[in-house]
Amino acid sequence: MSGVRAQQKQKTRQALIEAAFNQLSAEHSFTNLSLREVAREAGIAPTSFYRHFKDMNELGLTMVDEAGLTLRQLMRQARRRIAKGGGSVIHTSVLTFMEFIETSSNQFRLLLRERSGTSPAFRAAVAREIKHFIMELSHYLETETPCDANHAYMQAEAMVTLVFSSGAEALDQDAQQRAELTERLIWQLRYIVKGASGYQKESQIQATTKASGQ
Repeated sequence: MSGVRAQQKQKTRQALIEAAFNQLSAEHSFTNLSLREVAREAGIAPTSFYRHFKDMNELGLTMVDEAGLTLRQLMRQARRRIAKGGGSVIHTSVLTFMEFIETSSNQFRLLLRERSGTSPAFRAAVAREIKHFIMELSHYLETETPCDANHAYMQAEAMVTLVFSSGAEALDQDAQQRAELTERLIWQLRYIVKGASGYQKESQIQATTKASGQ
């Protein structure tokens, strides 16, 4: 019986998270959310909210974690598809990211807004999520390309920064504008990769030349 109650509690907790995401929009930020309205959409009494979250801030921090995790899982799936079937990592990853922007715009809006919001706790939570993206991409680059850890991290940081910036721009674009932005983003990421590869080769040549002259 306790297992059934635990499942029901988890189901209600998730319903609250989804209800809060549903109420976000371009005009309606997390700070505008009402506990009463979120509880109503989730189908529970407002007083029952506190069985699942200490307050709205705890709900918001959980939403940040969930948004970041959802996007990271999508990107991992994209890389696994490439590993199995081939294709361009950048092209597939950018298309996956833009699909996330289109289908989960409220999740991305939350990350963007709270990244520079007034709450230190929220800013720190979003910063952690972005750091997770950078670290995962850095590890991938270090594993799949001739990049050392330091250069892989700097390359990953530049790429994630560019992608998030483009995502913010994509939120308010129509289909044609977003398609054009997607194409530009793919080429900009290729430039970063090409530049990093060239720098890596140049560094190796310099190191070999220096060693030969000693």
